[in-house]
Amino acid sequence: MSRRSRPAVTARVAAVPPLYHFGVRLFAIFTMAMVLAFWPSYFSRLADQPSVHHHAHGLAMTAWLALLIAQASLMRAGNRALHRRLGLLSYVLVPVIVVVTLRFVHYTVREVPDLGEYGLFFLALVVWTLVTFVTLFALAMIYRKQPAVHARFMVSTLFPLFPPVTDRLIARFMPSVLGIVPTIGGAEILQVAGFAIADTILVGLVIWDWQKNNRRVFLVALAIVVAGQAVIMNAHRVGLWQAFGPWFVGLPLT
Repeated sequence: MSRRSRPAVTARVAAVPPLYHFGVRLFAIFTMAMVLAFWPSYFSRLADQPSVHHHAHGLAMTAWLALLIAQASLMRAGNRALHRRLGLLSYVLVPVIVVVTLRFVHYTVREVPDLGEYGLFFLALVVWTLVTFVTLFALAMIYRKQPAVHARFMVSTLFPLFPPVTDRLIARFMPSVLGIVPTIGGAEILQVAGFAIADTILVGLVIWDWQKNNRRVFLVALAIVVAGQAVIMNAHRVGLWQAFGPWFVGLPLT
C-alpha cells in the first residue's frame, strides 16, 4: 500500500459508525455463547437427536446468527452492495425460522396430556419470542432505506433470543441463581435471568444512542422486548392462552 493511500483507508475506517463494530462483536460473542450453551445437548450429539425438528431449529437459528455477523461485517467494511444482496436471504430465512420453531415446540409439547402452568409458560416463551423477533425484523425491513434505523432494529432482533442461551449457561456455571428465580408450576424460571441480561444491554444502548446520536430506536426496541417478556411471564394465567394451548397441541403440525 502506498503512503498516499493510507490516509484514505484510515478515513474510511474512522467513518464507520461505532454500532457496526459493536454489532460484529456482540453477534460473534453471542454465537460463541450459543455453541457453548448447546454443546452438551446438541453440537456434541448431532447424530443422536430425537427428531429432525431439533436439527431444523438448530440450523435455522445458527444461520440467522451467521447472517447477522456477515451483514454487520460487510457494513463495517463499507460493502453496502453485497450487504443488500445478502440481506435478501433474510426474506426466506425468517419465515423458515418461524415454521421450524413452531414445529419444534409442537413436537416438544404434543405428548403432554395436560400442559399445566409450566407447559403453557413454555409455549408462550417460544411463541411470543417469535412474535417479538418477527416484529423487530419487520421494523428493520420497513426502515431498510434508512440505514441507521434499519441497523438498530437488526441488532435488536438478537435480544429476544437470549434466554435459550443464558438459561443453559447459568444452570451449568452459576447454579446458585436457581434458588432466587421465580417459579411457575413448580419449575424455576431461569429465563428471567436472560430477560434481565438482554434488558440491561438494551438499556445501555438506549442511553448511549440517546446521548451520542439523539436517537430513540433502541428505546422502541426495548419497549417491544419488555412487552413480549411481560406476555411470556403472564400468559399462563390468561383464559385465552389456556384455551390456545390445547388447540395448538391438537394441530397436525408434526
